[in-house]
Amino acid sequence: MSRARRFATALTALALLLTGAGCTADTGRDGGGADGVVRLRFQSLAWQKESVDANRQLVAEWNAAHPGIQVEYVQGSWDSVHDQLLTSFEGGEAPDLVHDASDDLADFAYGGYLADLRPLLSERLRSGIPAESWRTTTFGEGVYGVPFLQEPRMIMANRTLLTEAGVRIPTAGRPWTWEEFRGVAKTLTARMGTGRYAVAWPLKEPVSVSLNLGLSAGGRLFHRGADGKVTLRFEDADAVVPETVRAMVGTDRTASPATLGSGGSDTLPGFFGGRYAMVPLGFSYRQQIAQQAPEGFDWTVLPAPAGAGGLAQGVSPQTLSIAADSPHKKEAAAFLEFFLQPRNTVRLALGDWMLPTDTAALADPALHTPEFGWATGAAVARALRPAPAHAVRGYPEWKDKVATPAFQECYSGAIGTDELRRRLVTDGNRVLARYQRD
Repeated sequence: MSRARRFATALTALALLLTGAGCTADTGRDGGGADGVVRLRFQSLAWQKESVDANRQLVAEWNAAHPGIQVEYVQGSWDSVHDQLLTSFEGGEAPDLVHDASDDLADFAYGGYLADLRPLLSERLRSGIPAESWRTTTFGEGVYGVPFLQEPRMIMANRTLLTEAGVRIPTAGRPWTWEEFRGVAKTLTARMGTGRYAVAWPLKEPVSVSLNLGLSAGGRLFHRGADGKVTLRFEDADAVVPETVRAMVGTDRTASPATLGSGGSDTLPGFFGGRYAMVPLGFSYRQQIAQQAPEGFDWTVLPAPAGAGGLAQGVSPQTLSIAADSPHKKEAAAFLEFFLQPRNTVRLALGDWMLPTDTAALADPALHTPEFGWATGAAVARALRPAPAHAVRGYPEWKDKVATPAFQECYSGAIGTDELRRRLVTDGNRVLARYQRD
């Protein structure tokens, strides 16, 4: 997370404390007042100014057109959303409309805190979003969120350095393979000289990066059986990404070991200064690059490498849900229908520098311009899939206690692939088994 985001979320947390998390004491939990107006609370996690502005503007437009159903905008924080929502759900004070991410929904869905949206959503909204995206918010038989924005991991590259090295510039139609990516990194590093690297891998949070990019090589890691239970298996395809990164750092010396514990924003000064030619980052980091890059810095956005799975990549989209105990679910669903019209979703995507899931919104010309890599991202969007750990009970514990330290040690060279496999699978299946007991 960037320093700017940490500062923004700290201010958000303070605002939530000062406002009682946006609770409206004068209306009661039923959201109705003496004037008969239905009042809904919408907790948004937008944090960038452009995104906050877009969210607030859409709320204002709804309120102006619907005097009988008024929506209150409540500012939430990505840093504290899970614990804050859990507390508000258990205390009966949850917002009617909940902004979150699909990988955070499982416990809330299985815990009965979110409404099943199937009977509430229109055919237009249901058919406008691909089935692959709906899978990210489907738990058991129910659908507990509308996936609306998504963010692939791309390669932010110094175009000048790549051009001078004479390497092939990949496109979504003809991406690098993982093997070719490693070869390109060797060529770049040799040309750049001592103390400079082709790649900076910011792997402070290595699990989602490793698993989501692993889909491109055909990796899955999590396998669900006919009985519905999930087990971990680390196969050859699952080894492609960790072995590539490990080799680039330890064998080829084409990737900086100093960035392995860094967040994405931490690598940008070195990227701007020519110390790193390429940095794999989330698509929304383009905003920071566009705003912070020195004048004349020539950068471009490239697709991540492809393998047996093509450009496939796992994502956990941002979602909008309705609280199960909201007394005005139909009115909340009506607001969602307005909020997520294709033209409005485009506004939200541009504000967040992300990609919409809605196919009509994704087709908007504003998201297909070459500037800032929008067109490349839109091309990659067709290959996005649910993150491999989707709907896996026990994933947070496995990630924190098993996978994060195992991947960190593997990438640093402290352990090899065999030990990584043992820890992820043997130790990991013990964790998952506790969550899947009959």
